[in-house]
Amino acid sequence: MTTRLHLPQISIALLLALLTLGGPAQAIASNPHPTLAEVEDEVMCTVCGVPLSLAREAPAAKRERVLILSLIKQGKTKQQIEDSLVASYGPQVLATPKAEGFDLWAWLVPALLIVSAFAGLVMILLRWVRSRGKVDQDGQSTSPLAPISGTDAAMVDEALRSDSNS
Repeated sequence: MTTRLHLPQISIALLLALLTLGGPAQAIASNPHPTLAEVEDEVMCTVCGVPLSLAREAPAAKRERVLILSLIKQGKTKQQIEDSLVASYGPQVLATPKAEGFDLWAWLVPALLIVSAFAGLVMILLRWVRSRGKVDQDGQSTSPLAPISGTDAAMVDEALRSDSNS
C-alpha cells in the first residue's frame, strides 16, 4: 500500500520544520551576556572592511576589540554594545544592516526571492501532478507520449503472451 502526500500536507511539514529549526538560533541570540566572539561575528573592522573576527593585526580592529571587551566587562548586552559601536564608528561597523529605511531592502529582496522560488516550485509541481494520468472520454491516456501504433501493440501483445506461456 502506498501513501500519497498531498501538497498541503507537504507545505505544512516544511513550515513546521523551518519553525522548529529557528528556535535554537533565537535562544542563542537572546543571551544577555555576549562573548567577544559573538560580537566579533556581527561587527566589521572599519578600516579593513572585513568581519572583526578576520581582522587580527589591524590597529583599528584591536581598538574595536578593546572597546568591546570593556563593554562586556560593564555587563552590556549585545544590542547595547552594537549601539555603542555605531555611536563611535558609524553604521558601517555593523556586518548586517538595520531593518529600516533603505537597508530594509537588504532583508526583503532575499526573502521575496525565496518566496517566489517556492511559489514557482509549487506551481510546477501542481501542473506536473495534474498532467499525470489524465484519461479522455474514450478511455485513452492524454499523456504527452506518442500513441503506440497498431503494429507495435501487436508485437507487445505477442511478447506478453509468449512470456505468460513459458
